[in-house]
Amino acid sequence: MGHNKSKLTPADLTEIADSTEFSEYEIQHWYKSFRKDCPSGILSLAEFKKLYGEFFPYGDASKFAEHAFRTFDKDNNGTIDFREFMIALSVTSRGNFHDKLQWAFDMYDLDKDGHITKKEMLEIITAIYNMVGSILSSNMSDGLTPQQRVDRIFSKMDKDHDEQITADEFSQAANEDPSLVMLLQMGYQTAGGDGGAE
Repeated sequence: MGHNKSKLTPADLTEIADSTEFSEYEIQHWYKSFRKDCPSGILSLAEFKKLYGEFFPYGDASKFAEHAFRTFDKDNNGTIDFREFMIALSVTSRGNFHDKLQWAFDMYDLDKDGHITKKEMLEIITAIYNMVGSILSSNMSDGLTPQQRVDRIFSKMDKDHDEQITADEFSQAANEDPSLVMLLQMGYQTAGGDGGAE
């Protein structure tokens, strides 16, 4: 899909509808909103960080926004076009449990080697803590530090105790204890949101 198109072609519309859980009508509404916020037809990292900052005014969302941006930007070209935006939005807001888990795993797997290390998870969890700022205390009453939270998650997910979590371990632990996924999902739920287009 070209970056500078001012209108969606019927082919683009059909292709996005086939690749997402959105109707063509919903896609057209999202497109209007996307073009209003991104007149160029693409979303840069700076613009993405600004949007996250508006969602989380009481914390610092910039680091988490970088990680979310990486998972949205599937072609790794440094921008998010409307198609990439809609695919990510579809997974995060309407995807099934498995799709959401895969999306979360991809976010935590910073070097894309198929494993999540404690260092990788700590980077994301710390970014989430920084992003939610003062809201954190009311949402997480257990008082755990990012490192303690990572240690707790690893103790439940790292079944073979090799200090890394595979996609299978991630999925198995999440299926056994869905509460584990709540923190893992916190940041990307806002990325996609559950609301409709304006």
